[in-house]
Amino acid sequence: MSDPGYEPHEDVTERTVEIPVVVDDADVHYGPVTDSRGGDIPGGQGASTLVGAVPESCRGNTGDQHDRSPLPGRPTSGPPVKSTMVRAAAAATLLVVTTGGATAVAMDKTVTITVDDEQRQVHTFAGTVDGALDSAGLSAGAKDALAPAAHAAIIDGSRIVLKRGRKLMLTVDGRKREVWTTALTVDEAMRHLGMRHDGALLSADRHQRIPLEGMALDLKTAKLVTLVDGGQPAREVATNATTVEELLREQNVALAQDDTVKPDAKTPLTGEKLQIEVTRIRFTESTEKVKIDPPEEKQEDSSMNKGEKEVVEEGEPGEKEVTYKEISVNGKRTKKEELRSKVLKEPKPRKVKVGTKPIADAAVWDRLAQCEATGNWSAVSANGRYHGGLQFDRQTWQAYGGGAYAPVASQATREQQIAIATKVRDRRGGYQAWPHCSAKLGLR
Repeated sequence: MSDPGYEPHEDVTERTVEIPVVVDDADVHYGPVTDSRGGDIPGGQGASTLVGAVPESCRGNTGDQHDRSPLPGRPTSGPPVKSTMVRAAAAATLLVVTTGGATAVAMDKTVTITVDDEQRQVHTFAGTVDGALDSAGLSAGAKDALAPAAHAAIIDGSRIVLKRGRKLMLTVDGRKREVWTTALTVDEAMRHLGMRHDGALLSADRHQRIPLEGMALDLKTAKLVTLVDGGQPAREVATNATTVEELLREQNVALAQDDTVKPDAKTPLTGEKLQIEVTRIRFTESTEKVKIDPPEEKQEDSSMNKGEKEVVEEGEPGEKEVTYKEISVNGKRTKKEELRSKVLKEPKPRKVKVGTKPIADAAVWDRLAQCEATGNWSAVSANGRYHGGLQFDRQTWQAYGGGAYAPVASQATREQQIAIATKVRDRRGGYQAWPHCSAKLGLR
């Protein structure tokens, strides 16, 4: 088919030319293009792009050098330029594009990533778990749990689980420690840590979610203790207290200033069964009126035997007010001591005559005492009936005035006993009141 305005020539000469094309400011030389029509290259002078031109690199040799200047003439129309190499280049380009697209599709994967309890689907070209996480804008920290491992390979449809670590500032019965957990709730964390909390007291709701930045958690375990308060019967108490002091406060057991508790109030309560004993100590003051015995004023009398006494004037007792400090333990008084006293009434002295006359026959009485009681003026017989060095029975001692000296002879002095013995001897007319020893000593 002929073009309008195209005039064929009888003499058609084939010519070969090279067309320079500039790409990124570098000359790329294309191989010869055959023009069977003569005249100008189709498209005219000054064309900047030659579609279908084949670079020399596609031909295997460079051929002869040709004139690179544009050909003279005007645009013409005529039969198509030979385009075998043009078609080959286009086909090669299409193959590259098609193959690259297929490869990209094959590398794209859809994986499911579960972060804590939230799922998301991610498209990624990565081939490993950590690459997929990176595609999702995620990363696994040292305290996180990741499955599969970070460098494990993935395929389309893989599932990745990331559990992020959360820090717990845990206080158990007053003892603090820092732990990390991937649990999402308080209850789950307690199970992960292997902590039984039956009856335990928690500072947070068991179902509370643990924030990513962590939280503080106070756990008070259940304990059973024995409490003894002030001597009352012991009782068992279930408690979540962490110290003895906290338990007493919980049980409304108040300690007064002088009370004591064992063990010490700061002692921590552990799982071991413990007995706590409170001792109630009270210091009180009391005031009493007390009689003051009259003092004895002695008047010596040489007409009376030594050891003899005679009351001249009885005198009168006085009175004083005494303040005592009393100590009681668990309600029982254990000690009473005088703090101070004040005299309310002065006593009137008791006047007594005291004999100074030497006792006659004192040596005789000493010999009798040696025989009766081995010379012991404070002796008491084995049956408790006879007293003193001369072994007076109670009835005889009182009958002859010995009660003025002492209730029984063994509590009186030697001289006082001799004075009473002299009265007995004189009234009975001899030493027969001591039959065995007086006979042995030849006194009758």
